[in-house]
Amino acid sequence: MNTAIRIRNLNLYIHNHHILKNINVEIPANKLTVIIGPSGCGKTTLLKALNRLTDLSPDIDISGQIFIGEEDILHTNRDITEIRKQMGLLAQRPFPLPMSIFKNVAFGLKIGGRRNKNILAKRVEYYLKEVNLWDEVKDRLHQPASRLSIGQQQRLCLARGLAVDPKIILADEPTSALDPISTQAIEQKFAELKKNYTIVMVTHILRQARQIADYIIFMHMGEVVEHGPAEQVLNNPKEEKTKMYLQGVFY
Repeated sequence: MNTAIRIRNLNLYIHNHHILKNINVEIPANKLTVIIGPSGCGKTTLLKALNRLTDLSPDIDISGQIFIGEEDILHTNRDITEIRKQMGLLAQRPFPLPMSIFKNVAFGLKIGGRRNKNILAKRVEYYLKEVNLWDEVKDRLHQPASRLSIGQQQRLCLARGLAVDPKIILADEPTSALDPISTQAIEQKFAELKKNYTIVMVTHILRQARQIADYIIFMHMGEVVEHGPAEQVLNNPKEEKTKMYLQGVFY
């Protein structure tokens, strides 16, 4: 298995509460890895640790290693902004910037160092096409992004994230606020994007995990209980806790 992310002995405490407990897992490259588990089990916290968003809280104590390639991003002298540029983050609810549709995507491009106006225009079009949004917005690029539907805003945020040229896409329940049609659009887009990106997604919807996951990480009470190819974990789990969760038994 070609590995994109290696997590070694990861532990995370918030106010002395042990949230992530000795996490050891490898996440495959160019696959869609889905993290599942009951509410409060640490799924979102693990996702934030991958992007070092946990640094934003002074109450968090973290130890262990997270390797992106050969670099341990928890112990590096590189600027944290450069680290985060490797990983686009899609949140539960879309947060377009308070500016036009065009400028939202151009913002991501400028972070990546692109400034030429002609190149910006072409790249904005490219990334809006990447998320199947161009035909819907090409005649109103300079209108506020806030006028878009929630589903369109989520795809716009994805376009902005792709514009910084990440290697990895992190998605925290990215369809939870969307209608079924918008949800399907995001799921289909992820299926296409994994050819060029590694995608790590948190979901609480088992149907969604069954439909789109290549690899599954099942968490419970801050621990990784089981992980492996989606077909194996979802259809023939090895651990009793996994079996119970998949059967809808909450404990």
